[in-house]
Amino acid sequence: MNIFFSHCPQMKFPSGYNSSFNRYKNAILLILSLVLVTILSLDYMRDNLPFLWRSREINVDVPVPRKGSSSSILHHRFNHNGSINGMSLGKNCNLFKGRWVPFPQAPYYTNNSGCVIEDNQNCMKFGRPDTDFMKLRWKPDDCEIPIFDAVQFLEFVRGKSMAFLGDSVARNQMQSLGCMLSSAAHHTDLTDNKHPRFRRWFYKDYNFTLGLLLTTHLVKTLGVNSMISMSTVQLYLDEVDQAWASHIQQFDYVIISTGHWFTRPLVYYENRKVVGCSMCSRDNTRDLGKYYGYRKAYKTAFNLFLDHDKFKGSTVIMRTITPSHFEAEESDDGGNCVRIKPMMEQEMKMEWDLFTFYLIQMEEFWAAQRVGKKRGMKFKLLDITEMMRPRADAHPNHYGHAAEVRFMLYSDCLHWCLPGAIDIWNELLFQILKTEDYDSS
Repeated sequence: MNIFFSHCPQMKFPSGYNSSFNRYKNAILLILSLVLVTILSLDYMRDNLPFLWRSREINVDVPVPRKGSSSSILHHRFNHNGSINGMSLGKNCNLFKGRWVPFPQAPYYTNNSGCVIEDNQNCMKFGRPDTDFMKLRWKPDDCEIPIFDAVQFLEFVRGKSMAFLGDSVARNQMQSLGCMLSSAAHHTDLTDNKHPRFRRWFYKDYNFTLGLLLTTHLVKTLGVNSMISMSTVQLYLDEVDQAWASHIQQFDYVIISTGHWFTRPLVYYENRKVVGCSMCSRDNTRDLGKYYGYRKAYKTAFNLFLDHDKFKGSTVIMRTITPSHFEAEESDDGGNCVRIKPMMEQEMKMEWDLFTFYLIQMEEFWAAQRVGKKRGMKFKLLDITEMMRPRADAHPNHYGHAAEVRFMLYSDCLHWCLPGAIDIWNELLFQILKTEDYDSS
């Protein structure tokens, strides 16, 4: 900054004025420094934290195709040559910056394709009348995502294994992938009933194993009750959940995620002693907030991968937190999601909780990625948070239950209808796996 003044002629003032000039000079230097820091910070956040820019770069092309458009399976409609319209995926393409565009040929499968779909996400089975939510596809700004080819995917993972590690949204994604593969092959269910939180599907023709490791918080828990939203859960923040940790070494690829379970009352333990809580009313217990536990849980999970020799050479993909879209409309149970079209930019609000969870994920991911690189491990990023923010139209709402019991049950505005918008997660996942030098940071 002194360069700014170095070209000024030497200025002399009467006694007493030099000190005033120096003060002005220092003030100007301070202002210029603050301006420069602000510009550099904003530039950094734009490039590295796109979530901060809300949906300025997330658009929905209109009009959305009308009802009744063809719903034929894409596998039978396209030549799977790895490109669309002559454009292939480039190395410099940011997969997560783009917009939703009409894609009337979707979906890849239906609820009659013979694949596993949880009833709660089987929207067509329970009478959802509209189909436009299935007929949009994510389009990155700088490239085209090749149409998903189930045979190509299975050939790519031949002889390997993949696990989705996380909560019921991870199950949602795993079932989406299973359905996307159903046009090429069906699996044999090798799940052991002794381990209900570990599901294993085997594709014999490709010697490929697809697994699901269910865990609510990644770390050891006591008191988890999915039916009581305000029940207090005990989290042992420095101990991984052995229900998944004891199986994880079997897999070549692990997609890790968790999120919304941390919005419930929590009691934190470290070294087997209570260190604090979140949303609790315990005497003499400090409320550390939900973000404290969320960061610790990811740190502990990532450290398991980093510190275990058997994980060297494997690939860990972190899927960022998914947004929910509960909107209060004459509802006493948290809201519902009745939209049949994506939200417009002006309708989306800044969600502080979602942003903070996302930022914590990114910080822990970057830290693990740096260490992993030195140890021969690959950490990659599946960044779906911002792209899914407009998709309030793609949740089950009350179409995850039979009509006669809907009045007794909650609206689901967290999980995603199958088929539907969540299928793009697996399309992006395949591109990330194929592009070994894709820079996820």
